[in-house]
Amino acid sequence: MYQLSEKVQVNSLKKQRPRLALTLGDPAGIGTEVVLKALADVEVSQNCDVTVVGNRDLLLKAYQQLSVLDASVRLAHPDLLKIMDVPVDQAVASEIILGNGNAASGAASFAYMEYAIAQTLAGEFDGIVTSPIAKSAWKAAGYNYPGQTELLAEKSGVDRFGMLFVARSPYTNWTLRTLLATTHIPLAQVAQTLTPALLTKKLDLLVECLEQDFGITHGRIAIAGLNPHSGEQGQLGTEELDWMLPWLETEQQKRPNLQLTGLIPPDTMWVKPGQAWYGNSAVQAADAYLALYHDQGLIPVKLMAFDRAVNTSIGLPFVRTSPDHGTAFDIAGKGVADATSMKAAINLAAELVNQRVAF
Repeated sequence: MYQLSEKVQVNSLKKQRPRLALTLGDPAGIGTEVVLKALADVEVSQNCDVTVVGNRDLLLKAYQQLSVLDASVRLAHPDLLKIMDVPVDQAVASEIILGNGNAASGAASFAYMEYAIAQTLAGEFDGIVTSPIAKSAWKAAGYNYPGQTELLAEKSGVDRFGMLFVARSPYTNWTLRTLLATTHIPLAQVAQTLTPALLTKKLDLLVECLEQDFGITHGRIAIAGLNPHSGEQGQLGTEELDWMLPWLETEQQKRPNLQLTGLIPPDTMWVKPGQAWYGNSAVQAADAYLALYHDQGLIPVKLMAFDRAVNTSIGLPFVRTSPDHGTAFDIAGKGVADATSMKAAINLAAELVNQRVAF
């Protein structure tokens, strides 16, 4: 377990230009491509100091392959980037094949993450931006984690953490913020996993995040119901009546500076966010949305903001963001990957670091 020293925390406050570690993710996926495309954009790199954490040789190889495919595409040349080289054994490197996530690519991406976390906790960076990894490749390499968030939390020594998805509308500049109460678990386990204690923990994290990272102290938070029509008075499920509504009433009494709305039927929860996203300025959308399980929150997020949503880990002692897409093995090495979400992840990480300094 690593901990940020008091000296490191104080020193990081003095920095004006956020220092970000940017991992390459699974080298068999599109991580190298979206990194090279994102860092070619001057607007992305000018507001922060980015260091790529990965294997220099694999990055250079990707650059050469992509340059041949389409010379008109702007790519950052690896020789002009700051790279923290994480060597990959030659035998392992020979087994990394674009488009085919396996134990070798999983071992490489895990090594990049471990190195970035250690260096960040040691004070070298203010935050981490992670390229996508394949959980199956991690498992094949012997690393059994549900995802990068859980590894980040374990290495940081925290047990209060969450996955917040953030996206800024290109039409209205309105910001969608969605926190998941449960994440990578089977749907059949959701009702048993949800408890008053868990929801309070997630709500605490969300409130702290709104204050610390977005400067929102009197926020409006919308909370979803679990069942269709939020149970319809017990006709379609009893969790809402049994404990969720009493829990919500207690939380509202504890938090007079907040406006907690719920339990909103899941099928209408996302109407106002959709209207706010696409241009109805009269809509009073919430500052944040608490979804109870993975698809309840991420289907609407990806429908509205698939190419620009950012996964933000909250509850960590440093900023961490990631593009909200996977490794896309099917298009790896073809030069067609969209770097919009990666650019958004880098920009948001820089903004959050600056906001924490101001906070």
